[in-house]
Amino acid sequence: MAFSPFKFLQEVRSETAKVTWPTRRETTITTIMVFVMVALASVFFFVADQVIRVLVTFLLGIH
Repeated sequence: MAFSPFKFLQEVRSETAKVTWPTRRETTITTIMVFVMVALASVFFFVADQVIRVLVTFLLGIH
Protein backbone atom coordinates (compact mmCIF):
# COMPACT_ATOMS: atom_id res chain seq x y z
CA MET A 1 0.00 0.00 0.00
CA ALA A 2 1.71 3.17 -1.22
CA PHE A 3 1.35 6.54 0.43
CA SER A 4 0.03 9.25 -1.87
CA PRO A 5 0.42 12.82 -0.58
CA PHE A 6 -1.97 14.10 -3.25
CA LYS A 7 -4.71 11.64 -2.23
CA PHE A 8 -4.10 12.47 1.42
CA LEU A 9 -4.56 16.23 0.76
CA GLN A 10 -7.74 15.51 -1.22
CA GLU A 11 -9.14 13.55 1.72
CA VAL A 12 -8.15 16.30 4.17
CA ARG A 13 -9.96 18.90 2.04
CA SER A 14 -12.99 16.60 1.78
CA GLU A 15 -13.15 16.12 5.57
CA THR A 16 -12.57 19.83 6.24
CA ALA A 17 -15.55 20.66 4.02
CA LYS A 18 -17.77 18.47 6.27
CA VAL A 19 -16.89 20.44 9.42
CA THR A 20 -19.53 22.79 10.81
CA TRP A 21 -17.46 25.87 11.63
CA PRO A 22 -18.68 28.23 14.38
CA THR A 23 -19.86 31.69 13.40
CA ARG A 24 -17.97 34.79 14.48
CA ARG A 25 -20.72 35.47 17.06
CA GLU A 26 -20.47 31.96 18.53
CA THR A 27 -16.68 32.27 18.73
CA THR A 28 -16.94 35.66 20.46
CA ILE A 29 -19.50 34.42 23.01
CA THR A 30 -17.47 31.29 23.73
CA THR A 31 -14.30 33.34 24.20
CA ILE A 32 -16.06 35.72 26.60
CA MET A 33 -17.43 32.75 28.56
CA VAL A 34 -13.91 31.28 28.86
CA PHE A 35 -12.59 34.57 30.28
CA VAL A 36 -15.53 34.79 32.72
CA MET A 37 -14.95 31.21 33.92
CA VAL A 38 -11.21 31.86 34.32
CA ALA A 39 -11.97 34.98 36.38
CA LEU A 40 -14.45 33.08 38.58
CA ALA A 41 -12.01 30.19 39.08
CA SER A 42 -9.26 32.67 39.97
CA VAL A 43 -11.42 34.35 42.60
CA PHE A 44 -12.52 30.98 44.00
CA PHE A 45 -8.98 29.65 44.32
CA PHE A 46 -7.73 32.94 45.80
CA VAL A 47 -10.43 32.82 48.48
CA ALA A 48 -9.83 29.11 49.13
CA ASP A 49 -6.09 29.76 49.44
CA GLN A 50 -6.68 32.58 51.94
CA VAL A 51 -9.04 30.44 54.04
CA ILE A 52 -6.56 27.56 54.10
CA ARG A 53 -3.73 29.98 55.00
CA VAL A 54 -5.74 31.36 57.94
CA LEU A 55 -6.67 27.85 59.16
CA VAL A 56 -3.10 26.58 58.95
CA THR A 57 -1.76 29.71 60.67
CA PHE A 58 -4.35 29.26 63.44
CA LEU A 59 -3.66 25.53 63.85
CA LEU A 60 0.09 26.01 64.01
CA GLY A 61 -0.19 28.98 66.33
CA ILE A 62 1.79 31.28 64.07
CA HIS A 63 1.02 34.95 64.52
